[in-house]
Amino acid sequence: MEPRYVRRSSGGGKGRLIIAVIMAVVALAGYYGSRSFNPVTQETQHVDISPEQEVALGLQAAPQMAQQFGGLHPDQQAQQLVDRVCQELVSRSAAKDTAYDFDCHVLADEQTINAFALPGGQVFITAGLMGKLQTEGQLAGVLGHEIAHVVARHGAEHIAKARLTQGLTGAAVIATYDPDNPASQRNAAVAALIGQLVNMRFGRQDELESDRLGVRFMSEAGYDPRAMVEVMRILEEAAGGGRQPEFFSTHPNPANRVATIQAAIQERFPQGVPDDLRS
Repeated sequence: MEPRYVRRSSGGGKGRLIIAVIMAVVALAGYYGSRSFNPVTQETQHVDISPEQEVALGLQAAPQMAQQFGGLHPDQQAQQLVDRVCQELVSRSAAKDTAYDFDCHVLADEQTINAFALPGGQVFITAGLMGKLQTEGQLAGVLGHEIAHVVARHGAEHIAKARLTQGLTGAAVIATYDPDNPASQRNAAVAALIGQLVNMRFGRQDELESDRLGVRFMSEAGYDPRAMVEVMRILEEAAGGGRQPEFFSTHPNPANRVATIQAAIQERFPQGVPDDLRS
């Protein structure tokens, strides 16, 4: 009796496609169904965690983040300066009207030039960056920018976007993966890469928004926002030789940010920056 060859059913592929569509719909519905109005930025944002949850996440992550930079700096004089400038920025600006508990820290790392903020109000600046700053106003510019990230809820937005990306990437992987076609594995890897690039692009826009808000917070607290332009020039000089500062891996190039900062200053002070602001 001659062997019979059974045609393989395509039902498995159709099943994977149906599952992928369901995953994509759930991810999109979850993202676009979560909306919250931010009274400071006057924007409606897609976020799916509360400010209280942001605070809890930031507090939980803070020790681990500090450890990556050698822990907190032992110089209490530097920490007191950062505490004072941080407190003035928060208490005299729109940041005081938020639900966040801001706490600014100096990190012990004297080689790395960086500053960053965690969701909920934990703000960090490395000793390496502090050593480059020349005035209190420049320190206010760095901290004001990072405080703006928190107020603008960029961390919460990134969490929501990451969940959306994971859902869509998972759907793409299931839809394109064929166990009998090894090449489809490369398609799945490309889908994952695209998801990462999307989040990176959004991050750069967040940085520019934080520059604009930083100008606002600085001036509300009595600091000359032109000091932020000076910070950009300091960072450009730091990039002049040797290894690029780590700041550049998480922030747009300073040369590209100066125009945004200057435009924000012009909008806030169309008649010129007052002479009584601290530099």
